[in-house]
Amino acid sequence: MGSTNYRGTLILVADDCPSDEAEIPPTRTKSPTVAELQYALISARPYEMTSDDVLFEVFATRNEIAADKRTEAREAFFAKDQACLRSSPLGKRYGWGIHHDADGRVALVAVGSDDYRALALTPR
Repeated sequence: MGSTNYRGTLILVADDCPSDEAEIPPTRTKSPTVAELQYALISARPYEMTSDDVLFEVFATRNEIAADKRTEAREAFFAKDQACLRSSPLGKRYGWGIHHDADGRVALVAVGSDDYRALALTPR
């Protein structure tokens, strides 16, 4: 099984991100976007979930996978290569860095914040 988890890493906001400051992704009425779901999961539970947890939960939610089918679905999901959170719309469009702690758990860090600047300067 592959993994998208990093440890002790800050995924920086994309150089071409149109946001100068972090924005909460707008809410859609029909079905939530990947950005909405990722933001909701990570902001509600900072440093509780890994990248793998977030990516699979978004996939499972969008595909309405029942709780009793998730273990098997997760194995199938990670049996194929998956894009990591570097490709997340949070960092590409909405101005959120994604910090992975020493245990691989993630939290959002607003671009331009003191935390973002400190983490961006920390040697890896």
